Amino acid sequence: MGRTVVLLLASTLGVMGGAIVVPVLEVIRGDLGVSGTAGGFILTAHGLAIAVVSPVVGRVVDRFGVRAPMVAGLVVYGLGGGAGLVVESYPALIAARLVFGVGAAAVFTCTTVGLLAFYDGAMRDQVMGWRSTATSAGGVVWPLLGGLLGGLSWHATFAIYLVGLPLAVAAALALPAGTGGAPARRERAGVGRLLRERPALLGYYALWLVFAVQGYVLAIFLPARLAELGIDDPLVVSIYAVAGGALATSVVGLLYARIRRWATHRVLLATALSCTAAGFGLYATVSQPVVLLAAPVLFGVGNGVLFPVVTVLVDEVAGPELRGRAAALSGTVIFAGQFASPLLFGPLIEATSTTTGFAVAGGTSVSVLCLVVWAWWRRSTPDQVRTGAGTGEPGHPIVRSTTGTAVAAGEETSRCPS
Repeated sequence: MGRTVVLLLASTLGVMGGAIVVPVLEVIRGDLGVSGTAGGFILTAHGLAIAVVSPVVGRVVDRFGVRAPMVAGLVVYGLGGGAGLVVESYPALIAARLVFGVGAAAVFTCTTVGLLAFYDGAMRDQVMGWRSTATSAGGVVWPLLGGLLGGLSWHATFAIYLVGLPLAVAAALALPAGTGGAPARRERAGVGRLLRERPALLGYYALWLVFAVQGYVLAIFLPARLAELGIDDPLVVSIYAVAGGALATSVVGLLYARIRRWATHRVLLATALSCTAAGFGLYATVSQPVVLLAAPVLFGVGNGVLFPVVTVLVDEVAGPELRGRAAALSGTVIFAGQFASPLLFGPLIEATSTTTGFAVAGGTSVSVLCLVVWAWWRRSTPDQVRTGAGTGEPGHPIVRSTTGTAVAAGEETSRCPS
Protein backbone atom coordinates (compact mmCIF):
# COMPACT_ATOMS: atom_id res chain seq x y z
CA MET A 1 0.00 0.00 0.00
CA GLY A 2 1.53 3.32 -1.10
CA ARG A 3 2.23 6.12 1.33
CA THR A 4 -0.34 8.42 -0.29
CA VAL A 5 -3.09 5.84 0.11
CA VAL A 6 -2.12 5.21 3.73
CA LEU A 7 -2.15 8.90 4.57
CA LEU A 8 -5.49 9.49 2.82
CA LEU A 9 -7.12 6.49 4.50
CA ALA A 10 -5.81 7.63 7.87
CA SER A 11 -7.19 11.10 7.16
CA THR A 12 -10.71 9.65 7.09
CA LEU A 13 -10.36 8.43 10.67
CA GLY A 14 -10.76 11.89 12.16
CA VAL A 15 -14.45 12.09 11.27
CA MET A 16 -15.05 8.73 12.96
CA GLY A 17 -14.42 10.23 16.39
CA GLY A 18 -17.99 10.98 17.32
CA ALA A 19 -19.88 10.43 14.09
CA ILE A 20 -20.12 6.65 14.27
CA VAL A 21 -21.38 6.81 17.85
CA VAL A 22 -24.29 9.14 17.04
CA PRO A 23 -26.61 6.40 15.66
CA VAL A 24 -26.33 4.36 18.89
CA LEU A 25 -25.97 7.16 21.43
CA GLU A 26 -29.51 6.86 22.78
CA VAL A 27 -29.09 3.10 23.11
CA ILE A 28 -25.86 3.60 25.07
CA ARG A 29 -27.54 6.14 27.35
CA GLY A 30 -30.39 3.76 28.08
CA ASP A 31 -28.12 0.79 28.65
CA LEU A 32 -25.68 2.63 30.93
CA GLY A 33 -28.36 4.76 32.60
CA VAL A 34 -26.81 8.18 32.00
CA SER A 35 -28.37 11.59 31.37
CA GLY A 36 -28.38 13.47 28.09
CA THR A 37 -25.54 15.73 29.22
CA ALA A 38 -23.43 12.79 30.34
CA GLY A 39 -24.20 11.03 27.07
CA GLY A 40 -22.94 14.06 25.19
CA PHE A 41 -19.50 13.58 26.73
CA ILE A 42 -19.31 10.21 24.96
CA LEU A 43 -19.27 12.23 21.73
CA THR A 44 -16.95 15.03 22.87
CA ALA A 45 -14.50 13.55 25.39
CA HIS A 46 -12.07 12.50 22.68
CA GLY A 47 -12.10 16.04 21.26
CA LEU A 48 -10.99 17.42 24.60
CA ALA A 49 -8.15 14.89 24.71
CA ILE A 50 -7.09 15.83 21.18
CA ALA A 51 -7.06 19.53 22.05
CA VAL A 52 -4.89 18.95 25.13
CA VAL A 53 -2.47 16.37 23.71
CA SER A 54 -1.91 17.76 20.20
CA PRO A 55 0.85 20.27 21.12
CA VAL A 56 2.88 17.45 22.66
CA VAL A 57 2.34 15.32 19.56
CA GLY A 58 3.54 18.20 17.39
CA ARG A 59 6.83 18.46 19.28
CA VAL A 60 7.35 14.69 18.96
CA VAL A 61 6.74 14.81 15.20
CA ASP A 62 9.15 17.72 14.72
CA ARG A 63 11.80 15.78 16.63
CA PHE A 64 11.36 12.21 15.36
CA GLY A 65 9.46 12.50 12.08
CA VAL A 66 6.10 11.06 11.07
CA ARG A 67 6.39 7.27 10.95
CA ALA A 68 6.90 6.30 14.60
CA PRO A 69 4.24 8.68 16.05
CA MET A 70 1.86 7.69 13.24
CA VAL A 71 2.20 3.96 13.90
CA ALA A 72 1.87 4.44 17.66
CA GLY A 73 -1.10 6.75 17.22
CA LEU A 74 -2.95 4.30 15.00
CA VAL A 75 -2.40 1.50 17.52
CA VAL A 76 -3.70 3.64 20.40
CA TYR A 77 -6.57 4.80 18.16
CA GLY A 78 -7.57 1.22 17.38
CA LEU A 79 -7.27 -0.10 20.92
CA GLY A 80 -8.79 2.94 22.65
CA GLY A 81 -11.70 3.13 20.24
CA GLY A 82 -12.19 -0.61 20.03
CA ALA A 83 -12.39 -0.84 23.83
CA GLY A 84 -16.06 0.04 23.45
CA LEU A 85 -16.55 -3.54 22.33
CA VAL A 86 -16.08 -4.80 25.89
CA VAL A 87 -16.62 -1.93 28.37
CA GLU A 88 -19.77 -2.15 30.44
CA SER A 89 -19.72 1.04 32.52
CA TYR A 90 -19.90 4.75 31.80
CA PRO A 91 -16.61 5.70 33.56
CA ALA A 92 -14.74 2.98 31.66
CA LEU A 93 -16.23 4.16 28.38
CA ILE A 94 -15.22 7.78 29.03
CA ALA A 95 -11.70 6.65 29.98
CA ALA A 96 -11.49 4.67 26.74
CA ARG A 97 -12.68 7.71 24.77
CA LEU A 98 -9.93 9.83 26.32
CA VAL A 99 -7.30 7.23 25.39
CA PHE A 100 -8.79 7.09 21.92
CA GLY A 101 -8.42 10.88 21.69
CA VAL A 102 -4.68 10.61 22.34
CA GLY A 103 -4.35 8.27 19.37
CA ALA A 104 -6.59 10.47 17.22
CA ALA A 105 -4.39 13.51 18.01
CA ALA A 106 -1.35 11.66 16.67
CA VAL A 107 -3.20 10.47 13.56
CA PHE A 108 -4.50 13.96 12.72
CA THR A 109 -1.11 15.64 13.14
CA CYS A 110 0.89 12.93 11.36
CA THR A 111 -1.39 12.73 8.34
CA THR A 112 -1.27 16.50 7.96
CA VAL A 113 2.51 16.70 8.30
CA GLY A 114 3.08 13.67 6.07
CA LEU A 115 1.04 15.08 3.19
CA LEU A 116 2.73 18.47 3.51
CA ALA A 117 6.24 17.00 3.74
CA PHE A 118 6.00 14.56 0.85
CA TYR A 119 4.51 16.90 -1.75
CA ASP A 120 5.05 20.39 -3.07
CA GLY A 121 3.66 22.71 -5.70
CA ALA A 122 0.86 21.44 -7.90
CA MET A 123 1.09 17.93 -6.44
CA ARG A 124 0.58 19.30 -2.95
CA ASP A 125 -2.61 21.03 -4.15
CA GLN A 126 -3.68 17.71 -5.65
CA VAL A 127 -3.24 15.68 -2.47
CA MET A 128 -4.82 18.42 -0.34
CA GLY A 129 -7.88 18.19 -2.57
CA TRP A 130 -7.87 14.42 -2.34
CA ARG A 131 -7.71 14.73 1.43
CA SER A 132 -10.87 16.85 1.46
CA THR A 133 -12.60 14.27 -0.71
CA ALA A 134 -11.41 11.36 1.43
CA THR A 135 -12.47 13.07 4.65
CA SER A 136 -15.93 13.95 3.37
CA ALA A 137 -16.42 10.45 1.99
CA GLY A 138 -15.39 9.03 5.35
CA GLY A 139 -17.95 11.31 6.97
CA VAL A 140 -20.65 9.44 5.07
CA VAL A 141 -19.33 5.88 4.92
CA TRP A 142 -18.16 5.42 8.51
CA PRO A 143 -21.40 6.63 10.21
CA LEU A 144 -23.48 4.46 7.87
CA LEU A 145 -21.36 1.46 8.78
CA GLY A 146 -21.67 2.41 12.44
CA GLY A 147 -25.44 2.49 12.17
CA LEU A 148 -25.45 -0.88 10.43
CA LEU A 149 -23.36 -2.54 13.13
CA GLY A 150 -25.40 -0.74 15.79
CA GLY A 151 -28.33 -2.87 14.70
CA LEU A 152 -26.50 -5.82 16.23
CA SER A 153 -25.54 -4.06 19.47
CA TRP A 154 -24.11 -0.71 20.46
CA HIS A 155 -20.86 -2.47 21.37
CA ALA A 156 -20.46 -3.72 17.80
CA THR A 157 -20.28 -0.15 16.49
CA PHE A 158 -16.94 0.35 18.24
CA ALA A 159 -15.39 -2.46 16.20
CA ILE A 160 -14.98 0.04 13.36
CA TYR A 161 -12.18 1.76 15.28
CA LEU A 162 -10.09 -1.41 15.03
CA VAL A 163 -9.30 -0.40 11.45
CA GLY A 164 -6.50 1.60 13.06
CA LEU A 165 -4.54 -1.59 13.70
CA PRO A 166 -4.08 -2.80 10.10
CA LEU A 167 -3.47 0.81 9.08
CA ALA A 168 -0.66 0.95 11.66
CA VAL A 169 1.00 -2.02 9.95
CA ALA A 170 0.56 -0.38 6.54
CA ALA A 171 2.03 2.89 7.83
CA ALA A 172 5.06 1.09 9.27
CA LEU A 173 5.72 -0.47 5.87
CA ALA A 174 4.87 2.48 3.62
CA LEU A 175 6.26 5.54 5.42
CA PRO A 176 10.00 6.24 5.51
CA ALA A 177 11.65 7.14 8.79
CA GLY A 178 12.51 10.72 9.57
CA THR A 179 9.80 12.42 7.53
CA GLY A 180 8.57 15.67 9.06
CA GLY A 181 10.34 18.75 10.36
CA ALA A 182 13.61 20.15 9.12
CA PRO A 183 16.54 18.65 11.07
CA ALA A 184 18.63 21.79 10.67
CA ARG A 185 16.72 23.61 13.40
CA ARG A 186 15.37 21.69 16.38
CA GLU A 187 13.92 24.55 18.40
CA ARG A 188 12.23 24.34 21.75
CA ALA A 189 9.51 26.68 20.53
CA GLY A 190 6.38 26.62 22.64
CA VAL A 191 2.93 27.72 21.53
CA GLY A 192 3.44 31.26 22.81
CA ARG A 193 6.71 31.73 20.98
CA LEU A 194 5.34 30.18 17.81
CA LEU A 195 2.46 32.66 17.74
CA ARG A 196 4.63 35.64 18.68
CA GLU A 197 7.13 34.91 15.92
CA ARG A 198 4.47 34.05 13.35
CA PRO A 199 1.43 36.20 14.20
CA ALA A 200 -0.27 35.43 10.88
CA LEU A 201 -1.01 32.01 12.35
CA LEU A 202 -3.55 33.62 14.69
CA GLY A 203 -5.71 34.53 11.73
CA TYR A 204 -5.51 31.07 10.25
CA TYR A 205 -6.28 29.41 13.58
CA ALA A 206 -9.26 31.74 13.88
CA LEU A 207 -10.49 30.30 10.59
CA TRP A 208 -10.05 26.77 11.95
CA LEU A 209 -12.09 27.79 14.99
CA VAL A 210 -14.93 29.03 12.77
CA PHE A 211 -14.72 25.85 10.70
CA ALA A 212 -15.04 23.66 13.80
CA VAL A 213 -17.75 25.60 15.59
CA GLN A 214 -19.90 25.89 12.48
CA GLY A 215 -19.57 22.20 11.71
CA TYR A 216 -20.87 21.18 15.11
CA VAL A 217 -23.63 23.80 15.05
CA LEU A 218 -24.91 21.96 11.99
CA ALA A 219 -24.40 18.51 13.47
CA ILE A 220 -26.21 19.31 16.72
CA PHE A 221 -28.85 21.90 15.89
CA LEU A 222 -29.76 21.33 12.23
CA PRO A 223 -32.25 18.51 12.99
CA ALA A 224 -34.17 20.88 15.26
CA ARG A 225 -34.23 23.56 12.54
CA LEU A 226 -35.47 21.05 9.97
CA ALA A 227 -38.15 19.80 12.37
CA GLU A 228 -39.48 23.37 12.60
CA LEU A 229 -40.00 23.20 8.83
CA GLY A 230 -41.78 19.84 9.03
CA ILE A 231 -38.75 17.86 7.84
CA ASP A 232 -38.37 15.00 10.29
CA ASP A 233 -37.93 11.87 8.19
CA PRO A 234 -34.49 10.46 9.17
CA LEU A 235 -33.47 9.78 5.57
CA VAL A 236 -34.38 13.30 4.45
CA VAL A 237 -32.65 14.83 7.46
CA SER A 238 -29.49 12.86 6.61
CA ILE A 239 -29.57 14.26 3.07
CA TYR A 240 -29.63 17.80 4.42
CA ALA A 241 -27.18 17.15 7.24
CA VAL A 242 -24.59 14.94 5.58
CA ALA A 243 -25.09 13.81 2.01
CA GLY A 244 -25.48 17.18 0.29
CA GLY A 245 -22.50 18.79 1.99
CA ALA A 246 -20.31 15.70 1.71
CA LEU A 247 -21.01 15.37 -2.01
CA ALA A 248 -20.16 19.03 -2.63
CA THR A 249 -16.97 18.78 -0.57
CA SER A 250 -15.93 15.62 -2.43
CA VAL A 251 -16.40 17.24 -5.84
CA VAL A 252 -14.48 20.35 -4.80
CA GLY A 253 -11.68 18.17 -3.46
CA LEU A 254 -11.35 16.31 -6.74
CA LEU A 255 -11.26 19.59 -8.67
CA TYR A 256 -9.19 21.56 -6.16
CA ALA A 257 -5.85 21.29 -7.98
CA ARG A 258 -7.41 22.70 -11.15
CA ILE A 259 -9.16 25.45 -9.19
CA ARG A 260 -5.91 26.36 -7.45
CA ARG A 261 -4.18 26.96 -10.78
CA TRP A 262 -6.62 29.78 -11.51
CA ALA A 263 -7.12 31.36 -8.09
CA THR A 264 -4.89 32.71 -5.33
CA HIS A 265 -5.27 31.59 -1.74
CA ARG A 266 -6.83 34.95 -0.87
CA VAL A 267 -9.53 34.53 -3.51
CA LEU A 268 -10.19 30.97 -2.39
CA LEU A 269 -10.54 32.01 1.26
CA ALA A 270 -12.97 34.77 0.31
CA THR A 271 -14.96 32.27 -1.75
CA ALA A 272 -15.02 29.70 1.05
CA LEU A 273 -16.18 32.18 3.68
CA SER A 274 -18.81 33.61 1.34
CA CYS A 275 -20.21 30.13 0.65
CA THR A 276 -20.40 29.12 4.31
CA ALA A 277 -22.00 32.45 5.27
CA ALA A 278 -24.55 32.08 2.47
CA GLY A 279 -25.32 28.51 3.53
CA PHE A 280 -26.03 29.54 7.11
CA GLY A 281 -28.03 32.49 5.81
CA LEU A 282 -30.30 30.09 3.96
CA TYR A 283 -30.67 27.87 7.03
CA ALA A 284 -31.68 30.94 9.04
CA THR A 285 -34.15 32.49 6.59
CA VAL A 286 -35.49 30.01 4.02
CA SER A 287 -38.57 27.90 4.72
CA GLN A 288 -38.98 26.18 1.33
CA PRO A 289 -37.45 22.69 1.57
CA VAL A 290 -36.33 22.59 -2.09
CA VAL A 291 -34.54 25.94 -1.89
CA LEU A 292 -33.02 24.90 1.43
CA LEU A 293 -31.17 22.08 -0.32
CA ALA A 294 -28.75 24.72 -1.62
CA ALA A 295 -27.56 25.37 1.95
CA PRO A 296 -25.63 22.12 2.53
CA VAL A 297 -24.17 22.39 -0.97
CA LEU A 298 -22.86 25.89 -0.26
CA PHE A 299 -21.48 24.82 3.10
CA GLY A 300 -19.84 21.79 1.49
CA VAL A 301 -18.18 23.93 -1.17
CA GLY A 302 -16.91 26.29 1.51
CA ASN A 303 -15.47 23.47 3.57
CA GLY A 304 -13.97 21.78 0.52
CA VAL A 305 -12.02 24.93 -0.29
CA LEU A 306 -11.21 26.10 3.24
CA PHE A 307 -9.66 22.87 4.50
CA PRO A 308 -6.79 22.57 1.98
CA VAL A 309 -6.15 26.31 1.77
CA VAL A 310 -5.75 26.88 5.50
CA THR A 311 -3.74 23.68 5.94
CA VAL A 312 -1.18 24.87 3.39
CA LEU A 313 -1.10 28.47 4.63
CA VAL A 314 -0.41 27.36 8.21
CA ASP A 315 2.46 25.23 6.95
CA GLU A 316 3.89 28.01 4.77
CA VAL A 317 3.99 30.43 7.68
CA ALA A 318 5.37 27.91 10.19
CA GLY A 319 8.06 26.50 7.90
CA PRO A 320 9.38 22.92 7.86
CA GLU A 321 11.26 23.29 11.15
CA LEU A 322 8.01 23.89 13.09
CA ARG A 323 5.63 22.03 10.80
CA GLY A 324 4.58 19.44 13.37
CA ARG A 325 3.84 21.96 16.11
CA ALA A 326 1.87 24.23 13.79
CA ALA A 327 -0.19 21.32 12.41
CA ALA A 328 -0.80 20.00 15.92
CA LEU A 329 -2.01 23.39 17.09
CA SER A 330 -4.48 23.29 14.21
CA GLY A 331 -5.81 20.08 15.73
CA THR A 332 -6.04 21.72 19.14
CA VAL A 333 -8.06 24.62 17.75
CA ILE A 334 -10.35 22.44 15.63
CA PHE A 335 -11.26 19.98 18.34
CA ALA A 336 -11.50 22.63 21.05
CA GLY A 337 -13.96 24.43 18.78
CA GLN A 338 -15.99 21.27 18.36
CA PHE A 339 -16.05 20.75 22.13
CA ALA A 340 -17.06 24.36 22.78
CA SER A 341 -19.65 24.69 20.01
CA PRO A 342 -22.67 23.32 21.93
CA LEU A 343 -21.59 25.25 25.04
CA LEU A 344 -21.58 28.48 23.04
CA PHE A 345 -24.61 28.03 20.83
CA GLY A 346 -26.80 25.86 23.02
CA PRO A 347 -27.68 28.67 25.46
CA LEU A 348 -28.02 31.17 22.59
CA ILE A 349 -30.49 29.00 20.69
CA GLU A 350 -32.43 28.12 23.85
CA ALA A 351 -32.76 31.82 24.70
CA THR A 352 -33.68 32.89 21.16
CA SER A 353 -34.31 30.46 18.29
CA THR A 354 -32.53 28.15 15.90
CA THR A 355 -32.76 30.79 13.18
CA THR A 356 -30.94 33.28 15.39
CA GLY A 357 -28.26 30.71 16.17
CA PHE A 358 -27.69 29.95 12.50
CA ALA A 359 -27.64 33.64 11.62
CA VAL A 360 -25.01 34.34 14.28
CA ALA A 361 -22.92 31.32 13.23
CA GLY A 362 -22.94 32.26 9.58
CA GLY A 363 -23.00 36.02 9.77
CA THR A 364 -21.35 37.68 12.72
CA SER A 365 -18.59 35.14 13.38
CA VAL A 366 -17.52 34.83 9.77
CA SER A 367 -17.66 38.57 9.17
CA VAL A 368 -15.62 39.40 12.25
CA LEU A 369 -13.05 36.72 11.58
CA CYS A 370 -12.74 37.81 7.96
CA LEU A 371 -11.66 41.20 9.29
CA VAL A 372 -9.24 39.56 11.74
CA VAL A 373 -7.64 37.46 9.03
CA TRP A 374 -7.41 40.45 6.71
CA ALA A 375 -5.76 42.54 9.43
CA TRP A 376 -3.17 39.85 10.18
CA TRP A 377 -2.52 39.36 6.50
CA ARG A 378 -1.67 43.03 6.09
CA ARG A 379 0.52 43.22 9.16
CA SER A 380 4.26 42.59 9.02
CA THR A 381 7.01 41.64 11.44
CA PRO A 382 10.66 42.26 10.65
CA ASP A 383 12.05 38.75 10.95
CA GLN A 384 9.44 36.12 10.23
CA VAL A 385 6.44 37.36 8.28
CA ARG A 386 6.26 40.42 6.08
CA THR A 387 4.09 41.48 3.21
CA GLY A 388 5.89 41.49 -0.09
CA ALA A 389 5.06 43.62 -3.10
CA GLY A 390 5.45 41.89 -6.40
CA THR A 391 6.54 38.58 -4.87
CA GLY A 392 4.28 35.55 -4.69
CA GLU A 393 0.57 36.21 -4.38
CA PRO A 394 -0.57 39.78 -3.71
CA GLY A 395 -0.57 40.41 0.02
CA HIS A 396 0.71 36.95 0.81
CA PRO A 397 3.04 36.57 3.78
CA ILE A 398 6.68 36.04 2.97
CA VAL A 399 8.41 33.45 5.10
CA ARG A 400 12.05 32.49 5.38
CA SER A 401 13.12 29.08 4.27
CA THR A 402 15.67 27.12 6.26
CA THR A 403 18.34 28.41 3.91
CA GLY A 404 17.37 32.05 4.58
CA THR A 405 15.77 32.59 1.18
CA ALA A 406 12.54 34.56 1.15
CA VAL A 407 9.69 32.43 -0.09
CA ALA A 408 6.15 33.64 -0.76
CA ALA A 409 3.49 31.70 1.11
CA GLY A 410 1.55 29.76 -1.46
CA GLU A 411 4.34 30.06 -4.01
CA GLU A 412 5.09 26.77 -5.67
CA THR A 413 8.75 26.71 -4.67
CA SER A 414 10.17 23.61 -3.10
CA ARG A 415 10.57 24.13 0.64
CA CYS A 416 9.85 20.64 1.94
CA PRO A 417 11.69 17.38 1.95
CA SER A 418 10.33 14.96 -0.60
